[in-house]
Amino acid sequence: MTRPRSTYRLQFRNGMDFGKARRLVPYLEALGISHLYASPVMTATAGSTHGYDVTHANEIDPSLGGLAGLRALAGDLHARGMGLILDIVPNHMAASLENPWWRSVVVWGAQSPFAGHFDIHWRQRLTLPFLGNDFREELSAGVLSLALDPACDALALRYHDTFYPLHPGTYRQILEELTDVAASPERDPEGRTVLSAVLASADARAALERTLERLSADPARIAAIHDAQPWQLTDWKTASRHLSYRRFFEIAGLVGLRVEDPRIFDDSHRLILDLVREGTVDGLRIDHIDGLADPEAYLQRLRAAAGPDVYIVVEKILEKQEPFPAHWPVAGTTGYEFITALADALSDEHEGGRLAQAYRPLKDEERRGSYAQERQASKKQMLSDNFEGEVRRLTALTKVMADRTDADLSRGTIAEALCGMIAALPVYRTYTTVTSGADEHDRQLLAAARQQAQDGVRPEVREAIDFIWELLVDDRTCSTLPECPEFRTRFQQLSGPVMAKALEDTLFYRENAFIALNEVGGDPGQPTGGPHAFHAAMQARAETLPHALSATSTHDTKRGEDARARLYTLSEAPDDWIAATRRWTDLNARFRRAHAGRAVPEPYVEWLIYQALAGVWPLGEPDDMEALRERLRSYVEKALREAKIGSNWRRPDADYEQKVIGFVEDVLGHEAFLRDFTGTLSPFLDAGLLNSLSQTLIKLTAPGVPDIYQGSERCDFSLVDPDNRAPLALAGLDVPQKPAAQRATFPHYKQWLVATVLAARHHCPAPFAGAYLPLAVTDDSRRALAFLRGTPQAFVLVAVPRLTLGSSASDGLPLKTDAKAGIAITIPEAFRGRKARSALDDRALVLGQTLSLSEALGDEPVGLLLGV
Repeated sequence: MTRPRSTYRLQFRNGMDFGKARRLVPYLEALGISHLYASPVMTATAGSTHGYDVTHANEIDPSLGGLAGLRALAGDLHARGMGLILDIVPNHMAASLENPWWRSVVVWGAQSPFAGHFDIHWRQRLTLPFLGNDFREELSAGVLSLALDPACDALALRYHDTFYPLHPGTYRQILEELTDVAASPERDPEGRTVLSAVLASADARAALERTLERLSADPARIAAIHDAQPWQLTDWKTASRHLSYRRFFEIAGLVGLRVEDPRIFDDSHRLILDLVREGTVDGLRIDHIDGLADPEAYLQRLRAAAGPDVYIVVEKILEKQEPFPAHWPVAGTTGYEFITALADALSDEHEGGRLAQAYRPLKDEERRGSYAQERQASKKQMLSDNFEGEVRRLTALTKVMADRTDADLSRGTIAEALCGMIAALPVYRTYTTVTSGADEHDRQLLAAARQQAQDGVRPEVREAIDFIWELLVDDRTCSTLPECPEFRTRFQQLSGPVMAKALEDTLFYRENAFIALNEVGGDPGQPTGGPHAFHAAMQARAETLPHALSATSTHDTKRGEDARARLYTLSEAPDDWIAATRRWTDLNARFRRAHAGRAVPEPYVEWLIYQALAGVWPLGEPDDMEALRERLRSYVEKALREAKIGSNWRRPDADYEQKVIGFVEDVLGHEAFLRDFTGTLSPFLDAGLLNSLSQTLIKLTAPGVPDIYQGSERCDFSLVDPDNRAPLALAGLDVPQKPAAQRATFPHYKQWLVATVLAARHHCPAPFAGAYLPLAVTDDSRRALAFLRGTPQAFVLVAVPRLTLGSSASDGLPLKTDAKAGIAITIPEAFRGRKARSALDDRALVLGQTLSLSEALGDEPVGLLLGV
């Protein structure tokens, strides 16, 4: 098996199946892709749009074409020298009755052979939080009834269209109502033989159905049968407070798998490992690695089972300056940290802070604090509101250990200390286990979190924080407490979801100063570092993650790569954008609505709306304004609920949301605003397109494996999901002949650029795997960025413009002549005198002491020189 040269992420479902994917293979080969990178393809819940809700871990989804279809797709790829990477989901499965393992657990409870497969707290009944209201309320409303499940002829408690199977041991409570039950309780204690006999006769079946209907009219009888089950139906809104199993983030419909158990690892990986060993699958992407009890142990087991040559990457979100665990036996991450680095390269590190300064007074109206304070507040809100049950369970574990060690700590004190530690942790999680302990990096992180959490708290909370820190880092203490291994696991499995939900799905919708930076793995609270920070990140990447994926768009990014590239340009003229925003605020004042004593949208929300609209505005005249309105409606509704200020997901304020959405609709029909908006945005559009081409060339040539999200090789001006998960249009995907570099032809030029550079990687791979060497550029790289890869014998030289607002030629995207004037790249001595060829226009050059930007780019928007 070969390491990927480039990957193409394809989202299956929503109309994409293996047959259609096979039709794409010739195009992907022409584009220069080495590996198709597939979203999860195991059988998932009916109607799943993403595949992460797996119901059959060892079955390829028949709706996609099944195992035969997958093998046929792999065969087509392999026939062209290409490969297949599959996204797998070891952390969780669907808590759905479509999942046979889960159904068995629901039927039999702790007696099920699959009871240990899932991370369930068996000291209580299994909670099924899928009711719209409390059980008693639903019972009174008459929506619960006893019924025969038509799919499997089992007795069930019916709730709307869902049939929750009864434990066979409780069948006799129902069957004894039939006067002709023949078998004795001693010979058939569960009543299953009787049920089979009843169902064999049409008359007896009809009698049973009449009995079920009669019993269903008695709420007390239904309640008694419900109480006899190994499960209990609960209100979905209570899942954050009371749930008997580990869920994926806040999603009660996804239940944690215990893949730390070798038997369960084998059961859940049987098919995928068979596909790897037979050569059908060439690589694996591991979803949500931080959710596992022991990520390193899992990866070691997976590597041993898959073999040393299989390409494996993990979905791991790295904070800035956070190192990737070097001892993990994988190629690296799926590439979110690469997006963060691009923000340093393409936004103005000197002027971008002006947006934050102008935004701060808008926050002050809401009595909100600094970014750091809001980050802490968001994490604590998640812990108290959205993960209350997880905190309670962790508190109970800690309390047992405190009592064992005679530490006089109350549950309330422990809970406050736990929340303080998790809120102060600057990364998603640490990796402390009983077997390996805490490494030095984790010790430092936990020590810093301990110090921050103890600031300003009561003495007893400080004591509790010390105790928690000791449990996490002191292996001698931990070894004496039987609950400590589970405590460490639960603490670390909680900190990751809290971080994700607090930042990605809360703070990034509250802190709207410069939304280009509000990206997975990003830190909008810190100023961008400029080209020097980017170069440092790429040098580190070449050393530590040379074969990780380099992403610019994914199914989980907050906006498409070209929308983000456009928004970077706001940092180049912040005063112009701030003035325009204030002008639009006045222009659209009459469209605001009164709500709960205030005008909506609030100023900070209106600020977000204008930036979001700027990111997705069409390159030409909008040809479908209604479609744009619908996209914005969905985005604004999600943004308001994620921010959790005026509305939220658990208790949406529909009136508030409709008033803000009404404002957006009015604005999009306001001709005076639209004229001003399009006129203001025009220079940002061209600068944004140049940024897009720059980030594309950087991704294709920098350390890492360039990953292309479906359709983004042309353009991706999408908003957050579901907007970024639109089906891939198959028509017209041929790689074009070289088009002019103009606004109107941008999608085709970008597509051509991708194909041209990937062809160069294919024909001359060595330089792209070589060292990364930053190049000095006139005026400290303010107007251009350049670097070398490789050696003097075989190298590539990359040059891209930066901060180009107002610098494009009137007839296209390349820079004006005077915009390139006076900018020179210093060539290292070892490369001077070497011949090079421009990959984009076939010019021949000889490198001297310096290379002017005009020579590097020629008449193209960006430059790539090959020296071989």
